[in-house]
Amino acid sequence: MVRSNGDQAIPPGNPVRVPAARVALSTSSVYPESCADAFEIAARLGYDGVEVMVWTDPVSQDPSALARLSAHYGIPVLSIHAPTLLVTQRVWGKEPWPKLERSLQMAIDLDAGAVVAHPPFRWQKEYAAGFADGVAQLTERYGLPMTVENMYPWRARSREMMAYAPGWDPVPQPYKHVTLDFSHASTAGGDSLAMARELGDRLTHVHLADGMGSAKDEHLVPGRGTQPCAEVLGLLAEWAWSGTIAVEVNTRKCKSRQEREAELAECLAFARLHLAAPSLLPSQGR
Repeated sequence: MVRSNGDQAIPPGNPVRVPAARVALSTSSVYPESCADAFEIAARLGYDGVEVMVWTDPVSQDPSALARLSAHYGIPVLSIHAPTLLVTQRVWGKEPWPKLERSLQMAIDLDAGAVVAHPPFRWQKEYAAGFADGVAQLTERYGLPMTVENMYPWRARSREMMAYAPGWDPVPQPYKHVTLDFSHASTAGGDSLAMARELGDRLTHVHLADGMGSAKDEHLVPGRGTQPCAEVLGLLAEWAWSGTIAVEVNTRKCKSRQEREAELAECLAFARLHLAAPSLLPSQGR
């Protein structure tokens, strides 16, 4: 039997290599359970850490509370997702730049490796006009990657609206650090593998999920949609990539904690299984 991994096949008995990348559980993946519950679940299932989605949950906004949870469960905070979603526009005030700075400071306080932010909305004209330069300046000032996430056009029936500026696609933008979200790529009608290859060294962070190409941002368990999740993870292994892969899936329809944990365990198993690549000669590497 030959197991496919990305564009290559791994013959039986051939050695594989697993990169230093770590798999985190996004606190958003346990919603409607709390941020504190995410730490407990991550510890029980064997995740390497958590990504904290700064949300209306007061604990998600409090570095001291997060540090206590991290110490109690032995689970590090690996990344911070800034409150730049439509539903978190009022978290930490209305002004976007202070929110990004506060997110970066929280990441430093918790020894997290990156901050994730969505691009501005079109109606945030002044913010959008200086966004690319501002993100670069913040990254340099704080010494921590501010990663910009790929988004998607908003669709209603046959109409399409460009809701983000300077755009939903980070590939043509000058961002030094990018987060690749599989579900968003699916909603945009794109190919995560092609995007990963185009981004190359700029691919700093990953949100692992899946989608069926719906106009709705689905955040399915990886492997249940049509995105090449396994192939992208295999590519990262070939690259000896060392960033964080944050599982960001929607488990709201789960009827019990047991059902939710089963889905999150499946996500972790998927990541561990596919985050491996054939051992290559130096000349065959990235």
